[in-house]
Amino acid sequence: MSWRLLIPTFLIVATIVFLVSLGFWQLDRADQKRAIEASITRANTGVIELIKSEQDLLNKEFYEVRLQGNYLNEAQFIYDNQIVDQVSGYYVLTPFILTGQSKAVMVNRGFIPWNGRRDKLADINVDSGQTEIQVQILNPIKRIELKTSELVREFPVIIQAIDFDVIEEISNISFIKVIGQLDASAADGFIRKWEPYTGSIEKHIGYAIQWFLMALVLGLIGIRIALKQRNK
Repeated sequence: MSWRLLIPTFLIVATIVFLVSLGFWQLDRADQKRAIEASITRANTGVIELIKSEQDLLNKEFYEVRLQGNYLNEAQFIYDNQIVDQVSGYYVLTPFILTGQSKAVMVNRGFIPWNGRRDKLADINVDSGQTEIQVQILNPIKRIELKTSELVREFPVIIQAIDFDVIEEISNISFIKVIGQLDASAADGFIRKWEPYTGSIEKHIGYAIQWFLMALVLGLIGIRIALKQRNK
C-alpha cells in the first residue's frame, strides 16, 4: 500500500472503531437503565416498610418507605432554580429526625412557585411534633457547586445544589445521604408532581443503531475506495 493511501486508510479504520465503540457504549447505557427500571419495579411491588434504622435507608433507593420521627422546622432549606410545569420556583427541604436515631433525612416537601416575588418566601412552617410520613428514597443529584461562604446562614437557607457537606456545616445536623420525596397524599407538603423515572432505553438503542450504521456506511465507502484504487 502506498503512503498516499496509508493515512486515509488509517483514519477510516480509526473512525470506524470509534463509531463502533460509541454504539457499544450506548448499549451499555441501555443495560444500566434496564437495571434501574428493574430495581424500581422490585422496590415498589411489596408492602411499604417502616424503616427505623439509619443504615437501612442507604439500601432503599427508589423504595417507598414509612418513617417515624419529627421535622426540624427551624432548619429548613430552599432548593432554588427549579422548574415545574414551565413555572420557576423552589423545593422545600426539611430535615426529619428518625425516632431514636441521631441523623436526619432530608425530606423534599414539594414545589412552590416564586410568582414573581423572589424577595418573599411562602409560609413553610411545619409542626415539629412526632409524626409518621411516607416518602420515596432517592440518591441526591448534584447540579452546581457553591462555596459555603456564598450562602447566607439564616434559615431558611437558599441553596442551588444539594451538597450534604455544606448543608451539615451550615445546620450542624448530621444527615443520612439520601433524599426523601414526600408522598403526594401526605400532609404538610406543597406541589408534588414527582416525575417518574424514565430510563430512555429506546433512545440509547436508537443512538447505538445510528453509530453502527455510520460505521457500516464508512466501512463500505472505504472498501469502495480501496477497490477503485486496486483497479487503476
